[in-house]
Amino acid sequence: MKLVLALSVALAVAALPPSPQSTPAAAKPVIVMQTDQGTFEIELFPAEAPKSVAHLIDLLKRDFYRGFRFHRVTPSLVQIGDPQSRNVQRENMWGTMGSGSPIGVAEISKTRKHVRGTVGLAHSGDARFADSQIYIMKVASPSLDGKHAIIGQVVKGIEVVDKIQKADVLKLAALKTAATK
Repeated sequence: MKLVLALSVALAVAALPPSPQSTPAAAKPVIVMQTDQGTFEIELFPAEAPKSVAHLIDLLKRDFYRGFRFHRVTPSLVQIGDPQSRNVQRENMWGTMGSGSPIGVAEISKTRKHVRGTVGLAHSGDARFADSQIYIMKVASPSLDGKHAIIGQVVKGIEVVDKIQKADVLKLAALKTAATK
């Protein structure tokens, strides 16, 4: 009887899901961006902005960003994501378009702040209509907190972001895989 009880307890424990301590945290997706100035990496926050991150990943898988130019560069941020930026003769229109598929929700974080390296979704007044344009903070900007979805953080190469000039080309934007590590 003791053996049956001990075996039953052992089987019940074995059927339990692993404890959080023994399960490695799911790796967050990472984007590799290769520019005229070098390469940097962005870790995405799918748990905090699931629809926004899924939208961005879908665009990356379609190679949407390749060949785009950084259309906005200020002392505090750089921005990319307008298909018109492929054409230098349309420079006066850069920053006015996206992929044509707005996300439809405003996934505004109550805890994330606009610090150096923060990656957010640009919009023209309503965060629900953010689409493909992303910005990267070169300095902290608390005035943006609570107004834009924060979708990630530069985890490698922030010095490259600092060097980006207006019209620099994004040569590659892809999800990091074992092959790109």
